[in-house]
Formats: sequence, structure tokens, C-alpha cells
Amino acid sequence: MKFTKAIVRTPCPEMVNGLTSSSLGIPDYGLALHQHEEYIEALKECGLEVTVLEANNNFPDSTFIEDAALLTPHCAILTNPGAPSRNGEPATIESTLRRFYDHVESITGSGTIDAGDIMMVNTHFYIGLTKRTNREGAQQMIDILEKYGLTGSTVSVEKVLHLKTGVSYLENNIMMASGEFLEKNEFKKFDLIKVDEDESYAGNSIWINDTVLTPTGYSKTQALLEKTGYRIVPLDMSEFRKLDGGLSCLSLRF
Repeated sequence: MKFTKAIVRTPCPEMVNGLTSSSLGIPDYGLALHQHEEYIEALKECGLEVTVLEANNNFPDSTFIEDAALLTPHCAILTNPGAPSRNGEPATIESTLRRFYDHVESITGSGTIDAGDIMMVNTHFYIGLTKRTNREGAQQMIDILEKYGLTGSTVSVEKVLHLKTGVSYLENNIMMASGEFLEKNEFKKFDLIKVDEDESYAGNSIWINDTVLTPTGYSKTQALLEKTGYRIVPLDMSEFRKLDGGLSCLSLRF
């Protein structure tokens, strides 16, 4: 699959009060802005046209725009985030998505889902069941996907925030995995790049048009990635890591 576009949202000053389970300290807002700008430049170097949305101080975590929608080749699906403080985020990007999509669907009611729990592998979507994504939300998502000729299935997640915290699909049957995901039957058919526990943060890397963006500071994982033959671009993610955020979280790619 070739990506041509991405949507990102500038971090807001309130990000220093964002949700986190880490003990890495408060993000440096100025440094986060710089790292976000470098991230945008990397997306452009991968050939993407990037739409940059302005910061929204009403939602401290809104720079993690991936959680607010799933973008497929046939439709956009607004999520229903599992964290109450993020409930209004999908509505803030709906008008932008309608510029690119004729079909925009939504998860509703008591179904909750973060798109950080959804991993696309060709026309199939793996959906992690986590504290943020419940069975009802996952089933609504699967029903919508099937409406457009796509498929979905659920994966139990017990030890990390989101599915894509610990597993990333890099196309060509290559998958990065760490921790609990190394033993999942769902993923044993893939050529696994096994990420060591002490470098588990690097398990959230992203493939974009034969380039892999990966966080800096994880030399063992970078060496494994270099063997894939893809171009590897390390990016400093220190301030977003403090909020449990990774590379995939910062953009909607389509």
C-alpha cells in the first residue's frame, strides 16, 4: 500500500497535563514542538502531503491524533475514545476528514475504541481489547469495516496501553513485536522482528512507502530494522514518550 497524505495536530501547551502512566517527568513543551516539526518533515520526505491542524488546548492529548479516527482506503471512521477526557476529540477532526472522504462513519453509544488499538494488515484490521477499547466498540468497528469489504478481528491485550504500543506491521509480511505479542497465535504467520524488552518502546515504529520511522536511542532494534532493506529514519520522541505516545500516535496516514 502506498500512502499519499497525512493529518497531524500541533501539540498544545496543555499537553503537560496529558494522560500518562509513565514516570518520566513532565514534557518540555518547546522541545515537543521541535520534535513534532521534525516528525512532519520526515512524513514529507516519505512523499506525504501533510495537513497540519492547529493546537487545541481543550484536549491535552489531541496531538495523538491517530486515536480519534481510523482511515481506510474506502472510508474514515471516527472513534469513541476510552478515556473520558478525550471523548470530544473525534468531532474536532470530522470536517477535515470530510475534505478527503465521501464516507465518514462513527462509533457510538457505549462502544469505546482508540485507533491506537487498530493495526491494518492489507485489508484486515487487528483490534486490541484494552482499557481504552471494549468489545462493543471493536464489534461496531468490525461491522463498519465489513460494510466496505474489509475484515477485522480482536486481540487480547493485557500489559500495554494500546495494541500498537507493542506491535507494528511493516508490510511485506514483516511485523515488529515485543513482550506479550511475541507469543500471540495471531501473529505467528508473520516474519517477526523480535524487539527486546529493554527496547520495547521501539516496537512502535511505522512503515511509510518503504521508509521506517523509528524512535532514536534503540540501537539493537535499529540494527534489526536495517536488515529489512527499508530506509530507516530515527526520530527523537522523548517528550511524547512521557505521555505514553509513540510514532504512530502522531498522525493519520492514508
